[in-house]
Amino acid sequence: MSSRAAGSVLLHHLGPRVFGPVSSPAAAAPRPLLALAGGGERGAAAVWARLLSTAAAEAKEEAAASKGSAGSTVAAKAEAAASKGNAGSTAAAKAEAAEAVKEGDGKKSPVVNSYWGIEPSKLVNKDGVEWRWSCFRPWETYKPDTSIDLTRHHEPKVLLDKLAYWTVKSLRAPTDIFFQRRYGCRAMMLETVAAVPGMVGGMLLHLRSLRRFEHSGGWIRTLLEEAENERMHLMTFMEVAKPRWYERALVLAVQGVFFNAYFLGYLISPKFAHRVVGYLEEEAIHSYTEYLKDIEDGKIENVPAPAIAIDYWQLPADATLKDVVIMVRADEAHHRDVNHFASDVHYQGMELKETPAPIEYH
Repeated sequence: MSSRAAGSVLLHHLGPRVFGPVSSPAAAAPRPLLALAGGGERGAAAVWARLLSTAAAEAKEEAAASKGSAGSTVAAKAEAAASKGNAGSTAAAKAEAAEAVKEGDGKKSPVVNSYWGIEPSKLVNKDGVEWRWSCFRPWETYKPDTSIDLTRHHEPKVLLDKLAYWTVKSLRAPTDIFFQRRYGCRAMMLETVAAVPGMVGGMLLHLRSLRRFEHSGGWIRTLLEEAENERMHLMTFMEVAKPRWYERALVLAVQGVFFNAYFLGYLISPKFAHRVVGYLEEEAIHSYTEYLKDIEDGKIENVPAPAIAIDYWQLPADATLKDVVIMVRADEAHHRDVNHFASDVHYQGMELKETPAPIEYH
């Protein structure tokens, strides 16, 4: 038997099992591959052509698969690079924000990355220049009435008023001993205390309004404005005098004691608490008057006014420390009047809500 005939017989028996299509069991006798191709040499050539085409198709599929994996690898690399880029940009933004914070209030505001959609509004002053302060806004600036009577004094007559008066006088003695004539540091110490009563009183009136479902007559806003104004005094004098470490420690101790004492005092007797603040403001006027005397006598250098003071009190660009002290003293005189007035309201048997508050009394 020739090799051609042997190959034909072998393909005749094995062809249907190897190359035949997958069919149901009902197909009992599939036609041989050589018969489909025409038999003989022509049939063998067709078989080899089919084998070659199958191999080529498999090769193409493998190439496509490898190309796909390569593409996915490239995509993964691109995604990783993008992620790395995003991380890099985020880190750069954080570094930029940190650098902006270090530059202080006088510089541009730091850029905050957030998905909340909150963007700080860009403010300008009356001259169209970009606003540089975040602790207060252009519409919160003002010019105090410096013509106010600085010598006005409430004469203590009843026992409660005398107790308030001598309580304040007893606090002045250790202050004079500790600070002597260092009025810059003395002013900072004074403002850390003076900013407490307005916040405490406003907070307690706020809670009272919530409990009783009633209005406050504008007194919450008035007292909170007083606290904010006193805090701005502190922000100003921080630019003039630098407190020592033990003075900072003293502030912590005094503020902790005074806050709790005033809180309890206001709960027990608001008229006594407001009278104490009125006398404190009288002492503040005296201290700032002495401060001005030392500036005028040349004992304290009349340095240029801090930028924050110029913008807050709408001072001229060439304002000096003397101008700042005059503005602060006028503020203290207004706070004196408001607190003595609030105490008088209570002494007359009324509540503060029954009398309209002197909002923006400057």
